[in-house]
Formats: sequence, C-alpha cells, structure tokens
Amino acid sequence: MGQVEERLAELGIVLGEVPPAAANYVPVKQVGPLVYTSGNDCRVKGVLMMTGKVGSDLTVEQGYAAARQVAINLLTVLKAHLGELDRIKQVVKMLAFVNSADGFVEQPYVINGASDLLVDVLGEKGRHARSAISANELPFDTPVEIELIVEVE
Repeated sequence: MGQVEERLAELGIVLGEVPPAAANYVPVKQVGPLVYTSGNDCRVKGVLMMTGKVGSDLTVEQGYAAARQVAINLLTVLKAHLGELDRIKQVVKMLAFVNSADGFVEQPYVINGASDLLVDVLGEKGRHARSAISANELPFDTPVEIELIVEVE
C-alpha cells in the first residue's frame, strides 16, 4: 500500500469502483504527464448522495460535503487509471461547478470541500489552481461537478 492509500485509510476513506460513463466520453485521458478527468459528481455506490441547488435546497455545508465526495470519486478514477496514487506529482487545476440558486455567491466555500480533501490526502501535492463557477443546472440535479488536471510521474 502506498503513502496516499495509507493516508486515505487513516481518514477512513474507502475508494469505490469507477462508475460507467453516463454518455459518450471516457472518465480519464492522459496526454504526456498530464491526466485530465471528466466531470464527476457526488455519487456513492452509483446513487447521488444529495440533489438540488446550493442556496435554496442545500446549505453551504451540504454542498461542501458533496464536493468532498466528488474529490473522493476523482481519486477513485485516478487510482483506476494510474494503478497507484503515489504517482501523482501534483494536482495542477480544478474546474468546479456548483448548482446554484439565484443570488447564491458562495461557490468557493462549497468547493473547499474538494480542495480541503485533496490537501488532506496529498499534502502540498494536492494544492492547485482552481475555478469555482455557478451553474443554473447540472446533470441529474447534482449539486456539484468537478474535473481535475493532474501531473503524474
């Protein structure tokens, strides 16, 4: 077991299976040392852990929890692709969308759920550039969708 998987175990996080794609795309694409993930949502065992808009249906704290689960799902995709999460040299960029109620402007606090998880698990390698964007709708009414660009060794 690598250091990253040991850290996941310390945090009580178990990575699941990569879900099948919902449409005509692949979950991950590698170009040289860069790995690009497709957008992921907050599914646990194939079921969204929550649905709705942050700021009306869901609180910032619930959105944070959804974003944290998305980061776990992204690590699952990366593990399946890389075989070993210790191959991650650094998380380069996170692009995150929050299913937002009209007037909701606290997307960065929601997406901290994913950013905090990556730093908790990967340390300095988990620090990344980031965009947290409001969306008026997201697929399947998920509260959060996130994609990553990761540099690997």
